[in-house]
Amino acid sequence: MTDRGKIDRSFFDDVIYPNLGADRDDVALGPTHGVDFGVLDVGGRAIVAATDPVSILPDLGWERAARFALGVVLADVAVSGIPPSHLAISFSLPPELRDDEFAAVWETMADDLSDLGTTVLTGHTARYAGCSFPWVGGATVLGVGDHEDVIRPDGARPGDHLLVTHGPAVEATALFAALFPDDIDLPDDVLARQAERLPSTEHVRDALVAAASGPVTAMHDATECGLQGALVELAAGAGVRLDVDSAATPVSDEAAAICDALEMEPWAATTSGSLLVAVRPEGVDAVVEALESRGTPVADAGRVRDGDGVYVDGEPVEHPGEDPAWRVWAELSGGE
Repeated sequence: MTDRGKIDRSFFDDVIYPNLGADRDDVALGPTHGVDFGVLDVGGRAIVAATDPVSILPDLGWERAARFALGVVLADVAVSGIPPSHLAISFSLPPELRDDEFAAVWETMADDLSDLGTTVLTGHTARYAGCSFPWVGGATVLGVGDHEDVIRPDGARPGDHLLVTHGPAVEATALFAALFPDDIDLPDDVLARQAERLPSTEHVRDALVAAASGPVTAMHDATECGLQGALVELAAGAGVRLDVDSAATPVSDEAAAICDALEMEPWAATTSGSLLVAVRPEGVDAVVEALESRGTPVADAGRVRDGDGVYVDGEPVEHPGEDPAWRVWAELSGGE
């Protein structure tokens, strides 16, 4: 396994996938490497489900930390095109967290959930010795819809256009700029501009808007291992070739500068908030317009073709294997 971040594909294939408990006919889509969610059939309806850790970063401020954490949790269901409808969440909090601090987190989350039409179904909240920030719990999100409306990450087809939002390393660099400005050798205004982009990395609404605006065949969020990892996962899942033009991909000048300063490969670094959206040709303009109306940077940066693999500017690329943002996080935070 990798030392930090998600387990690698070989461990998943050798250990996780062969041991999934009972074989049930109502599982329409089970655990699959590189796929963000599962699908359960209940009476002919699709229940889309995803589980993620809850990460709270107090140095962002409680309200901003809560919104960021919730966005990450809800996103894996949203990329199915089915709105997240129910949340089950468990908090394992450090004993030193005060009631008023957790109240700020919870009330902020509740406001965002109300805005999205998502309700809390069940949960657990407690303080335990040995717990520490940022990893303070876990959550499962559900979305209820029709099977034909579920957009699977393995659904890309030859002829599709590939849209990319935000661009490489936008989330990692925004976090580092917000949390460690004194440790990055760049002008204050550069770091401040990138830190201000952090709220825009919440892509739940982007995913739902894209799904509603055109014939979208696949969506995938570029979390661990960044755009490069997400491209490889999307291509492998669908059994297609992706040709990507790096010059057409949205790029934040500030993100690029921070990656240079931290010696972090931007295309391999986590960038939650950046979406890959495969769209049929007739829907490209509508999806681009809908995303741009939200202020989301988006570009038609690639094509889906017959074949296999990912080619950026004509050169083949592989999955990075390990996300360089974990190394940088450890160096900046003084942790492991």
